[in-house]
Amino acid sequence: MILETFPVGLLRCNCTILGDETTGEAIVVDPGDDVPAILTRLALHHLTVKQIIITHAHIDHVGGAVLLKRATGAPILLNQNDLPLLAMMDMQAGWLGTRPPEVAPPDDSAEDGLKIGVANYMGEVLHTPGHSEGSICLYFAPQQLLLAGDTLFAGSIGRTDLPGGDSRKIIASIHNRLLVLPDATTVIPGHGQSTSIGKERLSNPFIDP
Repeated sequence: MILETFPVGLLRCNCTILGDETTGEAIVVDPGDDVPAILTRLALHHLTVKQIIITHAHIDHVGGAVLLKRATGAPILLNQNDLPLLAMMDMQAGWLGTRPPEVAPPDDSAEDGLKIGVANYMGEVLHTPGHSEGSICLYFAPQQLLLAGDTLFAGSIGRTDLPGGDSRKIIASIHNRLLVLPDATTVIPGHGQSTSIGKERLSNPFIDP
């Protein structure tokens, strides 16, 4: 498995490339910006993008999706509950004092339970509302890997004071969807360093025991 996570854009969103060195297929998760750098990494590994998956429709996660689709032809997947956030891109750009990126409706909705990934590395969508109504995580059970978006961080959780945020929902999502996963599950969050389910269960100050 080829797995690369690197920060992109003004807010240093973690973009992840997950690829299969045997088939040459890959998915890209949260291409928020810096699309040329993403394309360079894909070319380095001789990977063809099959899916562009957005964990939620905040500007720092979705900002480069249309450009990446244009360059690769891969479909964009975003949970339909975040379409109102996608429609607020001008406002989101205003919060950061930057120009709004080009956005477009997704090609498919990343619904709970949807199978995603590439042939030898298949995962599923976990709908985890709270940071936004359409927030999702991507769980690859055989690899014990969770791409958590902005739902769960190392030592923290996603903020809930932006449109679509709900503090009760995010705690429920974490308890009901994430903490039920094996402790050894590696968590790659939407920002910052990786962690594990077991570590966050024991030491995350935002999660009640």
